[in-house]
Amino acid sequence: MGPYAKKVICEELDAPQNSVVNCTPLEDFGGKHPDPNLTYAADLVTEMAKGHYDFGAAFDGDGDRNMILGKNAFFVTPSDSLAVLAHYLECIPYFKETGVKGYARSMPTSGAVDRVAKAKNQTCFEVPTGWKFFGNLMDAGRLSLCGEESFGTGSDHIREKDGLWAVLAWLSVLANQNCSVEECIKKHWQTYGRNFYTRFCKFFIVCYMYI
Repeated sequence: MGPYAKKVICEELDAPQNSVVNCTPLEDFGGKHPDPNLTYAADLVTEMAKGHYDFGAAFDGDGDRNMILGKNAFFVTPSDSLAVLAHYLECIPYFKETGVKGYARSMPTSGAVDRVAKAKNQTCFEVPTGWKFFGNLMDAGRLSLCGEESFGTGSDHIREKDGLWAVLAWLSVLANQNCSVEECIKKHWQTYGRNFYTRFCKFFIVCYMYI
């Protein structure tokens, strides 16, 4: 993932070279755990908490998973990330051309995207855990956006998770709305309500609070 992130973020988007770190492919991941979450991407969380940067993202080694952070390490859950992208999907040029065919989430993922689908009169599928189930819906032309609580996000531009695409989609949303990550999420909660969920081993609890 490192060379792709450096190419797109630094060369295509003209961000400073130090905007991307840990981007040299290593067999042992430099002794770090590759999953992009609050535990294993603690260095990013610590740096974002200083308040110097407005947007932060982490990827795993092959780039299919992603974590989004706002200023002061404001954390966006994967479920909220999926729902926000679903709400603003039509601001992305690709979907302006193809249209939105539907959304999908894995069973353990919170129902935040379901309420977006209902408001937009779109179909939202709940599938078992496993990306192949999303792929089947893409093959059938029923799906434009999908995601899971384990930090995977994808769209029908490719039949797989795509963390770099998710980050670019987020940047498109923030540019379109001219807002911060935190403002975007809080506006979403005010519109649709907020979902809380916690993962315990292989069991999942999803709680809902409406604002």
